[in-house]
Amino acid sequence: MPKTEGVLHFTIPVKNLDRAEKFYSEILGFEKVARTDRIVFMRAGDDFFNLTYSENPITLNAEGRHEIHSAFRVTPQIYDETLKLLPAKGVEIFKQEDRREGVFVGRSAYVRDPDGNVIEFIDLKRAPAKQP
Repeated sequence: MPKTEGVLHFTIPVKNLDRAEKFYSEILGFEKVARTDRIVFMRAGDDFFNLTYSENPITLNAEGRHEIHSAFRVTPQIYDETLKLLPAKGVEIFKQEDRREGVFVGRSAYVRDPDGNVIEFIDLKRAPAKQP
């Protein structure tokens, strides 16, 4: 089995690259790294993700659910600011939770991008430790 060193990037499928690029960079504050005719390359801290035009239907969660999502770590201060800034920009925070137990512990807020993809911002307090 190959031993990986981490995640280089993951992909969020979108139907309109211009709209997605604007939402993720101007509304959510991620940094655009590059763009091709089908992919917008984004940076989140030291990590990367791609907004990729999808010819296939985008798989969405059932109404009110959030199991399929992408999660981004933020500091406690940025989390508090996010709760104020996103609604002021017209982005609904459709769920908040403060998990005190489980795999990932911390405060989370969930929003949807223009294509319905769920994005989580988490003030992460605890995650599983690395196995020796």
